[in-house]
This record gives sequence, structure tokens and C-alpha cells, in this order.
Amino acid sequence: MSDNDSSNNSGKANTPAVQDDNSVDSELFTDHGRTSVADVVVSKIAGMAAREVSGVHGLGGGASRTIGALRERIPGGRVNVQQGISVEVGDRQAAVDISIVAEYGVAIHELAEAIRRNIILSVEEMTGLQVTEVNVIVHDVHLPEDHDDEDDEPEQSPRVQ
Repeated sequence: MSDNDSSNNSGKANTPAVQDDNSVDSELFTDHGRTSVADVVVSKIAGMAAREVSGVHGLGGGASRTIGALRERIPGGRVNVQQGISVEVGDRQAAVDISIVAEYGVAIHELAEAIRRNIILSVEEMTGLQVTEVNVIVHDVHLPEDHDDEDDEPEQSPRVQ
């Protein structure tokens, strides 16, 4: 019993599961200063990490995808990598909520787990923050016969002449 007590006292008292926080503390809080990571940084990293996962058709719910599609059509418009991402960032930890559209045929539970793994790995490696949770909301499934608006317009005949 004394061996267990001595091993627990070598780190933080009664927090063996929080040993990873020591590395977070040393990365973000040093003798020479403190590093703060803005919410926008974490949301961009999470957005890029989610897009890397096979089976993700797009990010965001219906309204945000529509606005994103309009933004991309504007000359010089760029893809908003933060679309569908909401984050909370503290001094040492971050939490991520992400909304996605999945490709049809993909196992959604496996897709969600792959997204979680990639976001956690990317955010922790790039920022030094501990990711406490990644919540994945699947808003839609993209069907193979679904077409973009651009593809539908030329094929449609006018309804009124």
C-alpha cells in the first residue's frame, strides 16, 4: 500500500489520469511567458482536420452551406474552413462542436470517430491544448444523385416562355 501511495505522490496528488496536463503546462506556460491560442485558430485547425477525413462531404448545416456556396461563387471568394465549427478554448483545454454532411454509404458512427481522432490529434499537436471533447452533429447525407445547383441550371428548361 505504501508503494502505491508513493507512486501517486510523485506527480500531482490523486490525479494520475491528468498526467498529460504536465506536458500541456510546460508547452503553454513557461518561465519565459504564456502562450494563448485564439478560438479562430482552433476552429480552423478543426475544420481542416475534419475535411481530411474520407466520407465527409461538407461541413455545416443547411443555411451555413448555402451561404458558403454563395461566398465561393464570388470572384476571389474562398472556402470558409470554419464553417460548421464551434469551439470553446480555455487556458489549457479546448472543446469542439462540428456539423457535417456525410457521404451516402459511410458508416456514420465510424465517420464520427475518425473525425474525432483527426481533430484531437491535429489540435493537440499544433496548439498544445488538451481537447476535452469533440461533438459531431450529422445534418444530412449526400446522395450520389444529388447535384450541385450549377449542374442543374443548364439542364432545366424554362417554366415560362
